[in-house]
Amino acid sequence: MMAADSDPESEVFEITDFTTASEWERFVSRVEEVLNDWKLIGSSGGKHPEKGDYTNGTWEEKNQEINFADFKFCIAHNYLKQEASENEGKEEPEEDAFPAAMQDLLCMNNDFPPRAHCLVRWYGIREFVVISPGANCEAIISESKCNLLLSSVSIALANTGCQVPVFVQIQHKWRRMYSGECQGSGVRTDFEMVHLRKVPSQYNHLAGLLDIFKSKIGCPLTPLPPITIGIRFTYILQDWQQYSWPQQPPDFDALLSGEVGGVEFGKLPFGACEDPISELHLATTWPHLTEGIVVDNDVYSDLDPLQAPHWSVRVRKADNPQCLLGDFLLEFFKLCLLKESTEELLGRNTVEEEGKENADISHALSKLTEPTAVPISKLSVSNMVHSARKRIRRHRRVNESPLNNDVLNSILLYLFPDAATDKPTDATAAKAKQGNPDGKTEQEKEPEDYNLFNQFKSAPSDSLTYRLALCTCMVNFYHGGVRAVAHLWQEFVLEMRYRWENNYLIYGLAGGTPDLRCCLLHQKLQMLNCCIERKRARDDSRQKSASPEGVRERKVSGQENGRLMSEGTSLSPAAAATEVSPGKSWESWSDSEDEFFECLSDTDELKEAAVEGTKDASKAKPEGRLQTHGKLTLLNHDEPLYIPVTQEPAPMTEDTLEEQSEVLAKLGTSAEGAHLRARMQSACLLSDMESFKAANPGCSLEDFVRWYSPRDYVEEEEETDEAGQTVVKGDLSARMKIPGNMWVEAWETAKATPARRQRRLFDDTKEAEKVLHYLAVQKPADLTRHLLPGLLHAAVLKVKEEEAREDILSVRKAIQQVISHASKLLRHPSPDYKKVEDLINQVMVLEAVIACARSLKAKFGVGKSERGGEEDELERFVSSLLEEPEVTVLGAGRGPAGSIIHKLFVSSQRVADFSDEAALLAPLEEDGGRQVGAEDRKPPSAGGVPDFPPPAGREVILRTCVPRPAPYSKALPQRMFCVLMREEFRLAGAFSSDTSFF
Repeated sequence: MMAADSDPESEVFEITDFTTASEWERFVSRVEEVLNDWKLIGSSGGKHPEKGDYTNGTWEEKNQEINFADFKFCIAHNYLKQEASENEGKEEPEEDAFPAAMQDLLCMNNDFPPRAHCLVRWYGIREFVVISPGANCEAIISESKCNLLLSSVSIALANTGCQVPVFVQIQHKWRRMYSGECQGSGVRTDFEMVHLRKVPSQYNHLAGLLDIFKSKIGCPLTPLPPITIGIRFTYILQDWQQYSWPQQPPDFDALLSGEVGGVEFGKLPFGACEDPISELHLATTWPHLTEGIVVDNDVYSDLDPLQAPHWSVRVRKADNPQCLLGDFLLEFFKLCLLKESTEELLGRNTVEEEGKENADISHALSKLTEPTAVPISKLSVSNMVHSARKRIRRHRRVNESPLNNDVLNSILLYLFPDAATDKPTDATAAKAKQGNPDGKTEQEKEPEDYNLFNQFKSAPSDSLTYRLALCTCMVNFYHGGVRAVAHLWQEFVLEMRYRWENNYLIYGLAGGTPDLRCCLLHQKLQMLNCCIERKRARDDSRQKSASPEGVRERKVSGQENGRLMSEGTSLSPAAAATEVSPGKSWESWSDSEDEFFECLSDTDELKEAAVEGTKDASKAKPEGRLQTHGKLTLLNHDEPLYIPVTQEPAPMTEDTLEEQSEVLAKLGTSAEGAHLRARMQSACLLSDMESFKAANPGCSLEDFVRWYSPRDYVEEEEETDEAGQTVVKGDLSARMKIPGNMWVEAWETAKATPARRQRRLFDDTKEAEKVLHYLAVQKPADLTRHLLPGLLHAAVLKVKEEEAREDILSVRKAIQQVISHASKLLRHPSPDYKKVEDLINQVMVLEAVIACARSLKAKFGVGKSERGGEEDELERFVSSLLEEPEVTVLGAGRGPAGSIIHKLFVSSQRVADFSDEAALLAPLEEDGGRQVGAEDRKPPSAGGVPDFPPPAGREVILRTCVPRPAPYSKALPQRMFCVLMREEFRLAGAFSSDTSFF
């Protein structure tokens, strides 16, 4: 209820206190306070808005809630932000100047703005206040309530002197009905509105609208001052049948038949499956007419769209057009939400004949340790895996396999092209030959795009993980969904097991330690490759040790400036092999002994080392020397200081690093915990100390520090010895002398043992089995989460590639925003998948924009015109259609773009006229690049069919300046905006009157 309630205190004292403010008075006061707070008091002026300001300028809005009793209202201030000139602030507005809103009523610079508030379009004003019912409040429908609100507005404007028009929204919101008022010095403008569902027949033309306008202003002058008329007719084109959609669909037959090569699997599809442009709106405008110039009544009309001086076009895009890349991404993303494992999807494989022998691949390792009469060479893991794989395929019927063999083989050859070469072990050479025919790497071609994996935390675009993401996505979309993905993953894991067993390097992975910038799956594969490299190097070393030439130690390069002070001091994977005693023949090493070299405690080498340990250290035989360390000599001897052959630190993936950090953190901050933590972290240090002692018999801790950490050896003074040579004296740094120093303890416990006899810091067998187990237990949903960053990386590269062909500035900017958003989102260990879905939707929007560009270029014949000037103009026109809400057609209907638009409408009209069979069979005109002449405007075969359909919307602006209400009143601006559509008739009038001389 909006009526004012009686004051609660009046019921207590049983009197009526008329000095107490009513709810209505409080509401009026609250409106005045808001107008004061927004500084809308006093006269309003300013320069006239320039042409295009309403479209290109910045509109701002302020909102505040006010109450009328318990009824909530929202009051909003909308205004065009204008830059104040230097002289504008100094000039004082004239006393009798009209309010800015009244001046805007007659301004013709911004008629029919394509993107603005409805009140701006109807009244042409640049600033206004709207009072509307709050959220979840009923509409103001009754006439009494409407009048009460208008009275409140009128009082507030009069009390404050505000010259900004204030509107009240009445009726239901969907009707967009407003009533308002603007007050100035001795003048007032009333804003009124009429809204009907159907257009009355007598007002369905310009003549009838002029009659309404003249009767409303009621001007007593004769003759009536001239009325300025602005007219816009809008025509809608929906039929594109005369143009085939240029998007080429993917070759499903080739995909389904398995005839898929690396090129097809390596490329994501792109483009819309349907025309993304649903409608073209042509607005023909007559901006400045007078009553006597044009005739438009119920019998005849001069308003021919071809004769309109101004044409403008806007396109309406289809709602959520189906796009290939977007569908690929969304279908792949849905796999993240599944919970089924590979076994649940593919079914457990039973073995009838062989029963318990080795049906399950996961039992392959345990089978190796079981007592059996079969030779151990036949019980290798690879034999177990491949016998199991054969039984899987034999017992799974052909029609049950999600992937047929042809498609599966094509995918595996794309993932592992080295399998088809003569030397599959040389993966690096095969990769260089196959992937870079021009001799340039992907990184050299586009370094910015190549390094995108660092921001997405995915994998390089030339890596196995990247290709696996593309294949998995295509298999999911084309070849059976999640079951096919599970099948492919199972085959992939078996391939990894096979390569590990047979010492085949994994194709498509960079050498070295796992790259922590990449996704975890890529790191795991790199770790497996590291294990294969170490195993191959160790096997090569043992083969050489069994040869007649004898033992030849594998060495690594060193640095003279200290091992901790520079990069490159660690062993390379190929050079980090642990050596085997020459007394141990190659045939005597079984697979099991090969995997666990450090367990051989009874070898001849260890016995020999034990005997030598009892002798004088300075007279021990040096072992494991790499090279001399410059000119340095041992402090206690004149022997040169040698850099030893050392073990390379164990590579780790990010999950292993995190686990290690958690274990170390749980040790606490106590002295005992800190000591234990230091011992755990000193395994590599102890290994290097033992290697150093073996290479430099009789050395001291100071010698080791001089090589390993030169900054911890402080040179104090120079002295001259008996021979007259200068000798530099030095000592350990302060931190090395701290009691209980871990370096001192490690040095005391370290034995002179070369790297080839030490326990391995990196157990490649154990780590490889960890990786293979990790891969085997991954569900399809887990695999999808690992590969999703790589697929988004590929999608962004695809969008960039397609955008480069079309050259769309807005898409270029949006791509950078997507990359920035993705780099923040995907680097998180557990990204918010709702935000990931939003990211996919952003990519889909970009795909749709590029598809729209191609659609428009096809329709307007861009690239077909023989005239260079027309070609450039059409390209600019199409580009503007994508960037701007409405684009002016240069030359209207006679320009290159206008001629094509006219042709499109003519063709559409032919198709629409089903009654004229000849029109349907008539040949279409030439391609859109041709200039349409006057003889082409009325096709002779059209049989009287008009070139354009009836206008979907007609808008008319009527303006004049007349004295009102009396002949001696001031001449004030009057305006009426008329909208005539099929199911809407609206009149929005602004009628000014003189409040001083009436």
